[in-house]
Amino acid sequence: MKLSISEVRKQLSALVRQVRQDSGTSVQITVHDEVVAELRAVQPEPAPGAAAKKLQQLMKQLPQHRGPKTHVSSHVNAHLYGNGTAAS
Repeated sequence: MKLSISEVRKQLSALVRQVRQDSGTSVQITVHDEVVAELRAVQPEPAPGAAAKKLQQLMKQLPQHRGPKTHVSSHVNAHLYGNGTAAS
């Protein structure tokens, strides 16, 4: 819902209770019909290290032998632009 800043000042306590009860609710605060802020529930933050743990789990699922290694840096132009023959 969109409310002017003066309405938000009047109803702030009720709006905070509403947002707290229904985390999907958000209130857009307007000044001269332009949205300048939003009131919404705080989203829970992931536990510290959760991203690293997830990446480790994904790496364990990858196949151990993925084929021969390619040294991209020694053939960077071929990897970026192809082998030099133009397709017609």
